[in-house]
Amino acid sequence: MKEMHKFYIDGEWVNSLGSETIEVINPSDESIIGSIAAGTKEDIDVAVAAAKEAFKSFGFSSKEERIALLENIIIEYEKRAEELAQTISAEMGAPLWLSNVAQVTSGLSHFKDTLGVLKSFEFETTENEYIVRKEPIGVIGMITPWNWPMNQMCTKVASAIASGCTMVLKPSEITPFCGIIFTEILDAANVPAGVFNLVNGMGPIVGAALSEHQDIDMMHFTGSTRAGVAVAIASAPTVKRVAQELGGKSANIILDDADIEKAAGAGANHCFMNTGQSCNAPTRMLVSSKNYDKAVEAAVQVANSTIVGAPEDEGVKIGPISNKVQYEKVQRLIQIGIDEGARLVAGGLGRPDGISEGYFVKPTVFADVTNDMTIAREEIFGPVLSILKYETEDEAIDIANDTEYGLAGYVQSGDESHAKDVARRIRAGQISINRGNTGPAAPFGGFKTSGNGREHGLSGLNECLETKAILGS
Repeated sequence: MKEMHKFYIDGEWVNSLGSETIEVINPSDESIIGSIAAGTKEDIDVAVAAAKEAFKSFGFSSKEERIALLENIIIEYEKRAEELAQTISAEMGAPLWLSNVAQVTSGLSHFKDTLGVLKSFEFETTENEYIVRKEPIGVIGMITPWNWPMNQMCTKVASAIASGCTMVLKPSEITPFCGIIFTEILDAANVPAGVFNLVNGMGPIVGAALSEHQDIDMMHFTGSTRAGVAVAIASAPTVKRVAQELGGKSANIILDDADIEKAAGAGANHCFMNTGQSCNAPTRMLVSSKNYDKAVEAAVQVANSTIVGAPEDEGVKIGPISNKVQYEKVQRLIQIGIDEGARLVAGGLGRPDGISEGYFVKPTVFADVTNDMTIAREEIFGPVLSILKYETEDEAIDIANDTEYGLAGYVQSGDESHAKDVARRIRAGQISINRGNTGPAAPFGGFKTSGNGREHGLSGLNECLETKAILGS
């Protein structure tokens, strides 16, 4: 059993000012794997004060110093990669292969991409006869989720360090131990004291204290739309910048000139990846009426062949849902899908056959879904695919855009030019064509209630910067 009841503040591990603790649960067998301290508002006050003091010097550090720091972090991160993968699998249930090839490596990629951007970035330029400076915004409060913990921690921290900002991070209380390892990585890389601070705890206490704090200059949040609204409201009185990556209900339009079976199978696989716990998952598959049955059959074959099991088991494709609350939500929404008349063609309620414990869900496919159904409108955050029918391409685009969300979108076509024309009409922050890999440096963020601001690469760096004009002869 792991116990970590200290926080990392001003370059040291210190005791919490509170006495409450939080248990960490293994979602595969529902056992307790450890506990962490539950932070308090007073812990946040101490951490923010350390970050504010550190900003006085780090905010004026040279680009060369920050480049060296990112290089050191990359070296130390690579040393702990296997340990990070094991920890992520234990905490949130990702299959070990996925933790190795995606969960851990995505975080490393953000540091490498940000390093490349920083090397060529000009913080001061001349326009006409005045100087334009890009300066760090100040102290950043960060709140990160449990579904892709290293991906979200690393993209935020890399951008903050590259810009010269200092920070206080509250990782998810569901996946805290990978955040603790990450903190040890930053410490080993000699990140200056106070530049990075870690306080664990619950969102309504620690997250709220960060959001409302007058000495936090920016809130950088990833999580549900509901929680994002709370962060924005708490941040409003101090007029701090708020960058948010929130929920999604992404449409995957399969055009008639695509390879239907291949596109539908790949779309189902993508939807189920990470047990469906990705904000940009293609959870609404849109197929024309003439190709609909073929697509449904292909998706069903994928669902029925997807092996569900413990993260360490050989051949497992997806693990458990990461926590009990989310598991119960997924089960509830599957039942709602059945009750509202969608046709259940694969999966369904309960655990997969042969599994008696853990938060495991059957890969589930609903056909005959209409866009007014709950399962087509709410973010389920589980391995549940809804397949909708369209008659014309314009209708497909209308259906894709008929959502409160706008994080991502997908277009499958045998004609790249055709696909790009459709992609331009989808109101979402990132559109992928034929499962094309855009790379971690591509801007990532949403329209509408999927958030505001952009992460990754150059966009992530700019998000942490203020613009100053210097005028005069």
